Amino acid sequence: MSEWPQGYGKRVLDEVDSTLNEANRIAASLAGPEWIMARRQTAARGRRGRTWVQPAGNLAATLVLRPVGEAGQVALRSFVASLALFDACVSVTGRAEGLALKWPNDVLLNGGKLAGILLESSGHGTGVAHLAIGIGVNLADAPGADAVEPGAVRPVSLLSETGLRVEPEMFLTELAAAYARYEAQFETYGFAPIRSAWLARAARLGEVITARTATSETVGTFETVDADGNLVLHTAHGRVSIPAADVYY
Repeated sequence: MSEWPQGYGKRVLDEVDSTLNEANRIAASLAGPEWIMARRQTAARGRRGRTWVQPAGNLAATLVLRPVGEAGQVALRSFVASLALFDACVSVTGRAEGLALKWPNDVLLNGGKLAGILLESSGHGTGVAHLAIGIGVNLADAPGADAVEPGAVRPVSLLSETGLRVEPEMFLTELAAAYARYEAQFETYGFAPIRSAWLARAARLGEVITARTATSETVGTFETVDADGNLVLHTAHGRVSIPAADVYY
């Protein structure tokens, strides 16, 4: 098993409204990156303000960073976090079979949603003062189908799909160690190797998918993710690059 990575702080809370909220509260006082884990959240949230359900025994954690660079480059850390989650799952299960990464920020296991990532940041102009990477992993239990919107990927848990019971703090250590490795790679070599590694684990690459925003829907073949992290689809009207959307299969 992995050891806690050097240079990364850790705080474990019994209860908090949201680890993302806690990250915002403490960010200015931190001297370095810090992981925050909560055994219980009372006001957890997902993408686009959706409620995030956290049954007991699941992981709820946020990594707070004070990154250097423009907002677009900083946001590429969602791919860094996705790869770290993938590796953490391999570490605790001993296998990669059934695992895949769904653009922009989900981890799938046997076709169901195992984990999600949410990035929040603050700053001035094009710079970012701090970045909070919120991560939820269904280790012990998964929300029911009625907790997700129609057409969304079904939630699954690590326990239900593998029979393995993994404690949140143990998983967090594997996640933090994997993240530190990919973060070092990202800082040294940029997005290119991260992008290649992510595409090698991508779900539905080369298949027809649907990307929806609040105002539009695009159907096309999942061709790639470009150098800016955008989803690239080949559609009936040509090649389309999509910076943000929800993906449906």
